[in-house]
Amino acid sequence: MRYSMTGFAAATGAFQDWSWTWDLRSVNGRGLDLRLRVPDWIEGLEPALRTPLQKSLVRGNVTLSLRVTRAGDTGETQLNADALERVLAQIVAVEKAAMDAGVNIVAPSATDILNHRGVLDARASEQADTTRLRAAIVNSLPALIAAFNKMRAAEGTALAAILTAQIDRIADLTGEARAICDGRRDSMAEALRAQLARVTDNVDTADPDRIAQELALIAVRSDITEELDRLDGHVAAARDLLGEAGPVGRKLDFLTQEFNREANTLCAKSQYAPLTRLGLDLKTTIDQLREQVQNVE
Repeated sequence: MRYSMTGFAAATGAFQDWSWTWDLRSVNGRGLDLRLRVPDWIEGLEPALRTPLQKSLVRGNVTLSLRVTRAGDTGETQLNADALERVLAQIVAVEKAAMDAGVNIVAPSATDILNHRGVLDARASEQADTTRLRAAIVNSLPALIAAFNKMRAAEGTALAAILTAQIDRIADLTGEARAICDGRRDSMAEALRAQLARVTDNVDTADPDRIAQELALIAVRSDITEELDRLDGHVAAARDLLGEAGPVGRKLDFLTQEFNREANTLCAKSQYAPLTRLGLDLKTTIDQLREQVQNVE
């Protein structure tokens, strides 16, 4: 199954007089970056949630948000003196380091300080035994992950269809380039003689062996057979990767770079308008492929 790195899922849960709301979303990323926004007054909750997420996901910038409320909770908060003292000490240390370095920084406002994690605590969570609550929350996470992966799989199926069509298009353009090369020979012969004329003073009186050598050298420099062969090889490799199980996004990303390298060389060697136009179409398709590959896990 092919997964997209883009996904979203939301869910709710309840235990006794507690209730909670989940929000799990992700966008593409080079590696796996997990950001958890969960209540810090539930001891051990974050590591208990992080482990199953790491087992289920491979790549992406993933954000998990959890809001927990209790029946009858007024929503009032109180100041956590220990957390406030810690944040203020950190601010003083930063200001001193900035002053020593001759850097001017703007002092944080009271609102900025209150927004620091842990400075404000919900009153309803005071002295609450959260062991069973934590277990209930953790037990509800697999269903959220399943819904999240279902959406990513649906996105991945659509993405695989797009990638397959783009790879087929690259294969078609490569085949067209081979056909164009047959019609390119007469044009290239004239171009080679023009280039040779710039090397020798008089192409008609030049040494025939010298002409043959120069023509052969220019022909080698203009030959795109190797580039076309490598493009065919990359197409086959891309199709194989799409058929593999597991994450292949990074491999596909590397392969698009190789596709682009061959397309650039083809355009540089072209010296023939129809082939140059085809090369530009090839580069456009490869660039579109690269953009889509960025979303593959």
